[in-house]
Amino acid sequence: MTVRRDFQEPPRCRPDLVIGREDLFTSAREQLGRGGSVLLHGPAGIGKSTILRALAADYGGSARTVLRCSATESESHLPFLALADLFGLVLDEVSEQLPSAQRTALESALTGRGESTLQRDGLALRLAVLSALRALAAEGPVLVVADDLQWLDAASAELLGFAARRLGDTPVQMLCAVRTEGQEYDRHLRASPPDTLAVRLGPLTRTQVSALLDHRGYTPLSRSTIRDIHRTSGGNPLFALELGRALAESPTRPRPGEPLPVPTSLRALVLSRLEMLSDEARRTLLVASAGARPTLALLHAAGREQAEAETAQAAALGLLATDAEGPAVRFAHPLISAALYAEAPAQERRAVHAALSTAASDPIERARHLALATTGTDPEVAARLAEAGALALDRGAPSVAASLGLLAARHTPADSTPGPDERRLQAAEDAITAGEADLARDIARDVLTRATVPAERVRAWMVVIEAAGQALGEVDAVFPQVLADAGDDPGLLALVHYQLAWRGLVVEGDFAEARQEAEHAAELAARGGDRRTELMALSFQASTETLMGHPGAPATVKRALREPQDPYVACHHNGAGSARFRWLIMSDRLPEARAVITALLREVRRRGMVESEVHFLRFLADTELRTGHCGRALDLARESLRLARDAGIGEGASAMLASLAEASAGDVDRALALAREAADHAEVDGDQMYLSRALAALGYAQLVAGDPGAAVRSLRRVRELEHGLGINDPARGRWHGDLAEALVRIGEPGEAQDVIDTTRAHALRLGRESVLAVLDRAEALVRAARGEHEAALVRLASVRDRLGRLGYGLEEARAAFALARLRAQVAALPRTGGTPLPGPASYDEAARLFRRCRALPWLRQVDAAVAAGSTPVEPASVAPPVALDALEGLASMERQVASLVMEGATNREIAARLFISVKTVEATLTRVYRKLGIRSRVDIVRLAAGRRTT
Repeated sequence: MTVRRDFQEPPRCRPDLVIGREDLFTSAREQLGRGGSVLLHGPAGIGKSTILRALAADYGGSARTVLRCSATESESHLPFLALADLFGLVLDEVSEQLPSAQRTALESALTGRGESTLQRDGLALRLAVLSALRALAAEGPVLVVADDLQWLDAASAELLGFAARRLGDTPVQMLCAVRTEGQEYDRHLRASPPDTLAVRLGPLTRTQVSALLDHRGYTPLSRSTIRDIHRTSGGNPLFALELGRALAESPTRPRPGEPLPVPTSLRALVLSRLEMLSDEARRTLLVASAGARPTLALLHAAGREQAEAETAQAAALGLLATDAEGPAVRFAHPLISAALYAEAPAQERRAVHAALSTAASDPIERARHLALATTGTDPEVAARLAEAGALALDRGAPSVAASLGLLAARHTPADSTPGPDERRLQAAEDAITAGEADLARDIARDVLTRATVPAERVRAWMVVIEAAGQALGEVDAVFPQVLADAGDDPGLLALVHYQLAWRGLVVEGDFAEARQEAEHAAELAARGGDRRTELMALSFQASTETLMGHPGAPATVKRALREPQDPYVACHHNGAGSARFRWLIMSDRLPEARAVITALLREVRRRGMVESEVHFLRFLADTELRTGHCGRALDLARESLRLARDAGIGEGASAMLASLAEASAGDVDRALALAREAADHAEVDGDQMYLSRALAALGYAQLVAGDPGAAVRSLRRVRELEHGLGINDPARGRWHGDLAEALVRIGEPGEAQDVIDTTRAHALRLGRESVLAVLDRAEALVRAARGEHEAALVRLASVRDRLGRLGYGLEEARAAFALARLRAQVAALPRTGGTPLPGPASYDEAARLFRRCRALPWLRQVDAAVAAGSTPVEPASVAPPVALDALEGLASMERQVASLVMEGATNREIAARLFISVKTVEATLTRVYRKLGIRSRVDIVRLAAGRRTT
């Protein structure tokens, strides 16, 4: 076995592999495990060598012989150097097994006299390489590991390709990596064994870049900084790490609106080609690098008269990407633009921004360039920047508004009205709206170091508290300070008591205290003339009363919805619209709840309110889950979780809902992991309210996974938590039926009946029809456990119909499944006479309903029950869910559209629910038909029913 020193990877580098490359690594390893070969390809710095080394270390132990080579550009002109790397240490082992002519040819090549030999008898050398590999393989599997194929000397590359194409069934595998741009790997693939899997390494997502930087210790970096690193690096891990290192080592961070500093290590990669540009072309590219959306027209307006010729010169050098579909001037990689800008002198950069401040057509971009072209304070520039920030906020770009606000503050004279700190606080509040809590916190704490005006101090403290999110326990020490700053001003005190209401709920877990604080905050805000805070407090009071089962909830919801309204509060995730949604969904008014939350989601997306979008995606997923649109719910829940993790807000709550959706329509193991993650988040944050929700999700997932004992343990704890919190409305968590069912399964029907009786009293008082139906389903299982089969069957049939009428599709399917199981059990009992029990023993109806819901985990339970042989069943009812399997091969939007068609939605209804146009729905359906091999909506409906299409 040959082992080169440059392949001995430092252990600390290995964990980088799993960040964003898990699926890729798994598929490559499975390919090697099947006896195939792998070709990794992608641009420089994308992580090919890291993956190659990890695969070689992970799989290399399965091979008897590992042959390695790693070429460099400086060595690529030396013939047979790679061949010497591969065979130098095994030549003695194989030479005696080679025919004389082949042995001579191979020895000649490896000792440096091979070029003339190849010219004289090239076939002998080619056959020698092939024979050597076969000889090694005769003793056991061989793995050839070759990195940087693009630098392989031509002679070695030709010989390796010759052998690779002729190895056949010989147990020789190749694991190679090559630097490519686009699809340039084809010629390398042709020189690989026929069974080679080509794996392209693409850029990392922003979340993955954040994880990579965190793993390397480049913390703390704000979300906005990570966003800039991701954009500048283009998702390239090497570039991202170098940028992160440069920022970590820099004593000062770039100001808002300024590009990141590009370290020397990266400048060298991209600036060498810039030296081939003319001075005028370089200036033109500098203008393009400073522009937000550079076009030839913009370059002309900025004074670059020869822009066409100069950009053409840059494109010929590979600095610009040609774009035949539009007028944009696009750099081949964002790093080129960043390095070019970073290399330019400050005076030259200001001149470029000055030109763009009049050339740009967008007022926001003009204001930004004006700021970057100006030094020192200037009230006129500050005013224009503030106006641009307000415009950006109105356009739904709060992150841009925050950046412009900070620029405005920098140019605001100290004695101006509004002052620089007031503008900084506006930027902080915009950052909160954009989901950039870390940036907002930093701005607010900076203001607090010098602010003396009570209103500014309280406003800054409010930002600090809001930036804490669910982790309000971490800012407990803030409340005495902010109360002191507020004095006896009712408007300022209203802000503080509103946050104390949240503290009472999240930290203390006391709904009664939270409600009283919210009510007090609304009264103070009304006295102080602060309508926005009054509405927020009323909305909080209404939501709390709804969750408590307080009789005043409907009246408080109406008060929160009275005019005059505030547009921000109306669509905020803690605003009046959200309070109305909670009341509707807990009152079993599902169609109205969906309409409300759909409209709210559309509005916050328009406004760029990231945190509210995270919450509303989760609320809509919850609504779809209740109505039995489980596939749609799963897509929404996953989207909410991705956005929450990317923004660093609401992760626990989104993980909780994603767990429920995964347990209903996806992967039960993932559901268990997500529920535990959500519980961990809540424990760390000290959030008792969401801890109970997370444990309820865990109990449900455990029940679906077939572990009723674990489900009972989790749900008993939920019962204790909610009793302590004062939550009496069973529609809030809807876990009571699951606990009763799990108790029956572990042989505790008495405790199950106690749970049912206690919960039923609250549900009857509040009129929670769906909860009552689920409790009746659980009680039917208790009766069955006690031998009251006839009564249980009648009750289950009634429950199934009631849940269907209420629109709870998944609960209806669960009732049908319980009914089928009980009928099957009863059918297996010996009968000695009496009245026949109602209904045939068949799982057809349960399977149909679960298929309609796309409830895969539940369908598997139906299949398991059928496989157990409890009852005969029609072939169609036990056939695999063809539609569900087929949909897994579709893109996300295609899958969502197809799922809604299966549920009977029209194109217009689909467009409204997915926030797309009817034309987009039609185009998406055309792609779905093609991919599924069908012709119409009717065929999709047939798939949903488990029937073949024609």
